[in-house]
Parts: sequence; C-alpha cells; structure tokens
Amino acid sequence: MTKERPKASNPKSLSGLLPFLTPYRGRIGLALCFLVLAAMATLAFPLALRSLIDSGLMQANKGDQVMALREHFGLLFAVAVALGVFSAGRFYMVSWLGERVTADLRNAVYSHVLHQSPEFFETTQTGEVLSRLSADTTLVQTVVGSSLSMGLRNLVMGLGALGILVWTNPVVMLGVAGVLVCIVVPALWFGRRVRKLSRASQDRIADSSAIAAEVLNAIPVVQSYTAEGRESARFNTATGNAFETAIRRTRARSVLVAFIIIATSAALLWGLYQGTQAVMAGTITAGHLGQTVVYVIILAGAFAVLGEVYGDLLRAAGATERLMELLGTQSPVTSPAHPVTAAMPVAGSAIQFADIGFNYPSRPNQAALSDFSLKIEPGQTVAIVGPSGAGKSTVFQLLLRFYDPQSGAIVLDGVDTRQMSLEALRQRVGIVPQDAVIFSTSALENIRYGRPDASDAEVHAAATAAFADSFIRALPEGYDTFLGERGVRLSGGQRQRIAIARAMLKNPPLLLLDEATSALDAESERVVQDALESAMRDRTTLVIAHRLATVQKADRIVVLDHGRLVEQGTHAELVALGGVYAGLAALQFNV
Repeated sequence: MTKERPKASNPKSLSGLLPFLTPYRGRIGLALCFLVLAAMATLAFPLALRSLIDSGLMQANKGDQVMALREHFGLLFAVAVALGVFSAGRFYMVSWLGERVTADLRNAVYSHVLHQSPEFFETTQTGEVLSRLSADTTLVQTVVGSSLSMGLRNLVMGLGALGILVWTNPVVMLGVAGVLVCIVVPALWFGRRVRKLSRASQDRIADSSAIAAEVLNAIPVVQSYTAEGRESARFNTATGNAFETAIRRTRARSVLVAFIIIATSAALLWGLYQGTQAVMAGTITAGHLGQTVVYVIILAGAFAVLGEVYGDLLRAAGATERLMELLGTQSPVTSPAHPVTAAMPVAGSAIQFADIGFNYPSRPNQAALSDFSLKIEPGQTVAIVGPSGAGKSTVFQLLLRFYDPQSGAIVLDGVDTRQMSLEALRQRVGIVPQDAVIFSTSALENIRYGRPDASDAEVHAAATAAFADSFIRALPEGYDTFLGERGVRLSGGQRQRIAIARAMLKNPPLLLLDEATSALDAESERVVQDALESAMRDRTTLVIAHRLATVQKADRIVVLDHGRLVEQGTHAELVALGGVYAGLAALQFNV
C-alpha cells in the first residue's frame, strides 16, 4: 500500500460496510421499523395540537371545554408515550448495530493485516494501521450507531412534514419546496470540499499516530541520544498539521451548516408569513396555523440535522474508504487452493534450494540472492556465515515463505514450499531470532505460545531443556509472573532462553537460529549455547552467526557473499581454503 493520497471520498464509499451490515438484516429491519414509528409519532403531534386548538379551546360551554381539553391532552400524552417508546427502541437497536459492526470491522481489519507478508510492512507504518483500527472505526461507529439513524429519521420526518404542508397549504408550500431545491443543490456542491478535507484530516491523524508508535517502541534509543525534545517537536508538527487540516474541515463544514440553516429558515419563514396572512384573511383556522408552525419547525429542524449528518457521513466515508483500502490489500504470498500434504519427518527435515534468484520488492534492482543452490540432509546442522548484507537472513525469509523467489524453487521434505499451505509449512519450522520477542503476559503463556494446547508439565519440560526453569521459578510468582511489555523485566539471556523454550515446545523438525547469541555477554552466551545445543538434537538446524566461534561444531558451514554461495565445508576445510571464510576467521581468531 503506497503513501499516495487518494481522491476525495464519496458517500458511496459507505457501501463498503454492506458486507458487515448484511448479517444483521433482522435487527436493521427492526431498527427501521422503530425509526418510522418514531417519525410517525412526531408527525402526529401537530395534528393532535390542531385538534386541541380547534376542538378543545373553541367550546362555548366551560364544562364541555374542560372535558374536551382532558381528552386532547390525553391524546397528546399518548403520542408522547409512543414517541418515547419507539425512540428508545430505535436508539437501542442502532447503538447495538454500531457497536457490533465496529467490532466486526476491527476484527476483520486486524485479522487481514496479520496475514499480510512482510512486503506490506515495508510500505505501511504500524502507527497508520493502528490509526485505522481506532480513529477510523470510531467514525464508522458514530455513523452506523447514531448519525445514519438520525439522518434517516429526520429525512422521514422532513419529507412527511413537507408533504403534509404541501397538502394543507399547496400554493404556498410548493413555492417553498422549489426554493428548498435551490438550497440543496449548492449545498451538495459545497460538500465536495468538506469531503476532501475529511479524508485529508484522517490522513494527518494517521501520520501523527505513526510517529508516536515508532518513537514509543524505541524509547531507550531516543533517551540515550537525548532526542526527547526533537521527537516532541516532530510530533507537535504532525499534530499541528492534523489540527490545521481539521480546522479547515470544520470551517468548511460550519459554513455548509450555516448556509443550510439560514437558507432553509428564510424559505420556511416566508411560507409561515403567508400562513399568518391566511389566518387574518379567515381562509384557515388558528389550529391549522398552529399545525403549520409545528410542521415548519419539524421541517427546518430536519434539514438542519441532515446538514450535520451529511458532514458526519462525509467523514465516515473517508474513514470507510481507508479501511476498505486496507482490507483490499492482497498479500502476494498465499496458500495454494489445493495444497500438497507432506509427511512430518521424525529426525529432521530435508531441504533443497534450487537456483534461487530473489530481489526484495523495495530493492528491485539489487539481488539479495543469485543462483543460490544448497541441499541439506535431515538432522544436519548447517551454519550460514558471511559479511553483512550477504543474504543470510534472506535464506530464512524465503524458507518461511515470507517472500517467494523470482526464480528457482525451495523443496522441503520433498514438496515445493509454494505447493504447501502456509500453516503446514510454518508448523514445521521453529525460529529463535536475534531479538527475542516476549509478549505482555506470563512466562508460562510466553512459552506456551509455541504450542497453545500444551499442558503445564510440557511447558515446564521445555523450559528445563532450555535452561530457563531455574530463573523462571526464582521470579516473584514463578511461571505466572507477568514479564512486562517486550519482557522488560528480564535480561537478554533470559529472554533468549524463553524464546528457545518456546521453539522446543513447538518441537518442529526444522530449527532456525538467527544470531541467537550475538547480543549476549560471555556468561549468558555459554548458558544460551547449552540451551541451543539441547534444542538442536534430533532435528535439522540452520544457524546464522557472525561470531564464528558459535558455528565451528556445525556439520557444514556455508559462506555467502553478495547473495552468492561462494564456499562450503567444515571449519578446518574453509580455513585451509584461504577464501572469504578464512578472512573472517583471521579477523576473529587472529589466525
């Protein structure tokens, strides 16, 4: 998804919500029923008022007048009760719909984003996604759960009031209706600017959210460079831009609302003036005039509310458009329609890379791997070394099928990885990254992330095998200790051992170790190395390492340079060869 700004949003963009509304057709129908009944009760009130004035107040006999007034006030109260009940029903139903549709929309967007390949996150900031999940869905909730219902109710009331006014005062109100058409057309034209500014406002909010998410995830670095002031200024600039855009949108919307209210009121007041002239001429009754006054107020109020609602619809249309863009993003890496099933190996996976050629989408002119071929037997431990940027991590990315190569094939356990379902492929692979990911939950649940159905005993066994059991039990609440965001309560070595335990609990036939000890001190590295050796038993292991001391025991060492496999063999063989590996070894071992 690119950062280009799309064209102005259109209310038609709200049609993207139809798939989320369709499952609740029954509730929508019930809400519309309550809405129409509430509107009809409102429209019945002026008729009851006219009857009160013409029939109740005009009685000559005081006793008859009192009885008539009681009857008419009782009728007015009945109308009020009906209006209250139907309005309450409408409010509950539309509020339920707003909350439900918003929750479904958030779930759909979040689930969709989780299935995107890393290519998606090369061009889309996490903060922008979070903005769409929060701010944009909140706008949709406002429309579905309130504004749309208010708009429909006022539309029904406005059209009803206009129809009755035209029916009871045809000559005057047909002229007023013509004037209203002249008001609506320029209002719709003016709304185009509001649409553009509504979308721009949401984009500016997303920009500030992206900055905040990026900086808050790097607080130690920001503070170590004393960049708090600079980052605050950058965020202030972003929020200032969002404020300026929002003010322009609000100013335009205010002018639109003022135009609608003033123009509508002027037209209707002219019609009301004509009505008073008719009473003075004796052509209509006082009750008829009272009825007309109330219908004029209803009509004017309905048009005013519709102006407000239209502004909300424009903002929600922009938000819906942004959400639909996100939902419309298709990952280039998907499971095949008819995946091939491969048997789960017992003693490790067999892997073959055949003439792999790959360029990252963000760097199309720079090859990450070229003519890369490698065959790994089940149970082997193969180390991948080379200078930075040689393509080591790319091998892991392709093996996990985060990307697909432009040429060549990767065969895992006899099946091309593109013919396997993503779930089946990734179930075979366990990974211990350089920067261990710890979730904001307990130590037990962090390890169980590797296999959610594992028992407590199995989690404890995995932790013991990863040399993590002793330090976990020493925590304040043992395995139930909350580890904090990103595991801030643990040392680097402890985080790595939990990541190793997680991978061991998953028990995959293929283990990927990506610089798993490079950031550790000597003592932590020794303990983690012991845990890794335990994890590597009875499975195929690929190891990426810059520190060659950690890979000397590998069955084979593969050397990459500028995306090409240039050497392979044991440590002793490669040192004797005197090539790239020997140069790296000379730098690290002083040989």
